[in-house]
Amino acid sequence: MGDYDEDTAFLGQTGPFFWTTFFLLNTVFVSTGFNGLYIVFVGAAPKHHCLIPDVNLTEEWRNAIIPFTIVDGEEVQSQCSRYKLDLVVNLSTEGYVPGRDFNLTNLEQEGCLDGWNYSKDIYQSTIVTEWDLVCGNEWKVPFASSTLFVGYLVGSLISGQFSDRFGRKKVVFISLAAQCLAVLLQSFSHSWRMFCIMFLFVGASQISIYISAFVLGTEVLSKHMRVLFTTLGAFLFYCIGYMTLPWIAYGIREWRTLLAVLSTTSVVYIPLWWFIPESPRWLITQGRVEEAEAIVREASRKNKVEAPPVIFKELQAMSPSRTYTMLDILKSKNIRCITLMCLILWMAINIGYFGLSLNTSNLSGNPFMNCFLSATTEVPAYIVSTWLLKKCPRRALLSSFLVIGGGVLLLIQFIPDTLQHVALALEMTGKFGFTMAFSIVYIYTAEIYPTVLRNVGMGMCSSAARIGSITAPYVIYLGTYNKALPYILMGSLTIASSVVNFFLPETLHKDLPERVEQMQECQGMCGGPKKKILVENGATGNPPTQHEAKSDAQTLTL
Repeated sequence: MGDYDEDTAFLGQTGPFFWTTFFLLNTVFVSTGFNGLYIVFVGAAPKHHCLIPDVNLTEEWRNAIIPFTIVDGEEVQSQCSRYKLDLVVNLSTEGYVPGRDFNLTNLEQEGCLDGWNYSKDIYQSTIVTEWDLVCGNEWKVPFASSTLFVGYLVGSLISGQFSDRFGRKKVVFISLAAQCLAVLLQSFSHSWRMFCIMFLFVGASQISIYISAFVLGTEVLSKHMRVLFTTLGAFLFYCIGYMTLPWIAYGIREWRTLLAVLSTTSVVYIPLWWFIPESPRWLITQGRVEEAEAIVREASRKNKVEAPPVIFKELQAMSPSRTYTMLDILKSKNIRCITLMCLILWMAINIGYFGLSLNTSNLSGNPFMNCFLSATTEVPAYIVSTWLLKKCPRRALLSSFLVIGGGVLLLIQFIPDTLQHVALALEMTGKFGFTMAFSIVYIYTAEIYPTVLRNVGMGMCSSAARIGSITAPYVIYLGTYNKALPYILMGSLTIASSVVNFFLPETLHKDLPERVEQMQECQGMCGGPKKKILVENGATGNPPTQHEAKSDAQTLTL
């Protein structure tokens, strides 16, 4: 078909239609911020110790029955053991006083056979207190977190096919309904297994909302609005939901009620069905040109411009093009090396980003404020990265923020416990660095791959990102053994990935490659002799400008 942007140029670059669609689509991303990280509060583990049943014990023995243990150099009450109850009852009955008449270190210990007693200072209930996910069952919390990211992986694989077949708009609203239902059913979970299964559906529907709404926006909006939508709009409105989450959780401390309330937030999107249009580009690919014209004519009416009698040019015969697959990436040594380095980058960045996001409940201080601060640091990160991407080399920019993110994580372990505010500030600095890297790597990777391999390459990188996010909860879980382990692992992996990044080619002021032979050579290890590759002007016209190339790269990232 003819060029869509050329055919609809009479609409202008801005106007009421574009601004209304821009804001309505962006409000959809708020729901992904609500539901993306509520496991931080739902899966939090309050302070706890063994439950002491109502037996004949003196007050001294009831206070002394929980042994003390050393954790990170500090003496605290054991969370997973107690002195053997029948022995303590006998000693209490015989009138012995603990610590004076009897040495407690000689007493035999046992597990928490009667369950646990949980503090309600912060949370009234969580899945941890509901199903006793402590001590030997601690691993079930990071496993539950991982099921969300497994859902991301599943959703990212199927949502594109569904939206190509049934339409972008339908998939967005069906996914919103699915997310609402999944979160609501999750609030009625009768077991940890059911919670995990529903969490998988929450993840699949959530990533489907994000991808489908993102694609719909890039296809409906004008070039000017598209750049704003892909660089700031989607990310910032996600942050609005993310920043609102801790305040909702602050007001609702019971996990089932919290999930039920969050599920109902999707209901407010029902009226948007009559205001958000289907993608005219998709309608044209389905042969539904009249419906596409009706949407564009409605847009011209709202923008107060006159539409031509015939909007879209007649379909033109297109020569069949070759289909590229993952096997084509394996054929070239240069592409293999570039892809391997990109996979490492995406995995490391996602482990760090989601690791720090999930770790907010483990930080000292108020967990609700910590989560809010973690979300707030993302706002300047997205704004600054958008500005820097216009002027700075991608390779140096990405490596710099990887070093910042990884470096502060390695530094945190040297901060004494008396300076907890300094440690918190460093952690937020690390989150800023990872968010910057997160937004940059999307654009950078899309600019590296040629058009014929871009979707395949981005798909592989997205899968690596999902593997990284699935791993992140277990990295945080290492903190139960040693508080510094997660920071050492995330920091070291990030610093290593920043070094790997220097071997990738630079893309600033370079035209987007169209064919495999136009792809730049990687540097150093796998790079061959440097070649000067000229982008020829064929039948498709002149190469895109840098501004257009960046916009196209952002459009193709998903």
